[in-house]
Amino acid sequence: MPRATLGRFSLAASSLSKNQSTNEGTLAGVRNPIFNTERFGQHILKNPQIAQTYAYNSYIANLRPTDKVLGVGPGTGNLTVKILEKAKNVTAVEMDPRMAAELTKRVQGKPEQRKLDIIIGDFVKADLPYFDVCISNTPYQISSPLVFRLLSHRPTFRVAILMFQREFAMRLVAQPGTELWSRLSTNVQLYSKVELVMHVGKNNFRPAPQVESSVIRLVPLNPPPPIKFEEFDGLGVIEMLEQNRRTWCSTQNKMIDDGANIKAKVEEVLSSSGYSEQQAAKMALDNLL
Repeated sequence: MPRATLGRFSLAASSLSKNQSTNEGTLAGVRNPIFNTERFGQHILKNPQIAQTYAYNSYIANLRPTDKVLGVGPGTGNLTVKILEKAKNVTAVEMDPRMAAELTKRVQGKPEQRKLDIIIGDFVKADLPYFDVCISNTPYQISSPLVFRLLSHRPTFRVAILMFQREFAMRLVAQPGTELWSRLSTNVQLYSKVELVMHVGKNNFRPAPQVESSVIRLVPLNPPPPIKFEEFDGLGVIEMLEQNRRTWCSTQNKMIDDGANIKAKVEEVLSSSGYSEQQAAKMALDNLL
């Protein structure tokens, strides 16, 4: 994987036209005057105390000198430079080449430069290296894809510290029977232990978002439950159950009964177990399984 070097990003960093700078400068109070953060749903963390808490709090990430850290949406690097002080290596995944160039400049000529790798591209599609810890000030539009990409990643990591829009974060940590308990809560908590770490006000970002944010701590279950995520996420899809039945019959050398009514069988099982009138998204994990 190439090291982050100034030469790699210098062209991208200087690509802003004079027109762009002038027009965006008049909106400095609303938009980031340098970077097109709106395009990627990104808001730059500007409060150094929050960045310090991320990197140095012994419970939140508990960074070790041997840790390899994955950073998602590092922006201009306010959080990343703090992580570099504690970790062995940071791989930062950033969509905007200009922000990647800015982050590179911040460590240019410093010891931290050798500890930083930058991947420019879409986190959801990127080839991820091995990492112990993931720390992300998450661009809002990739919140769900990011969570499920992490949960399906192997080998499993130790912990992820993730900042989200507050409503999304509260759904992640919701408990069964509460208003916010949902399919998202169920899917995430089946594969991990997730808890709320802290709330972060919108004035801690530039530009300030329209909503408040919150930080959650996600620890994948290791070993993970013996359930394929693709199957669990598709529960309720009769076609998936029918395909599984045919596969099982084939492996067991059993005759496939084309007249079998899988939907009727599912309804019979649900009725006999007392769950026929309950919504799957509102059930506790043990009952759902």
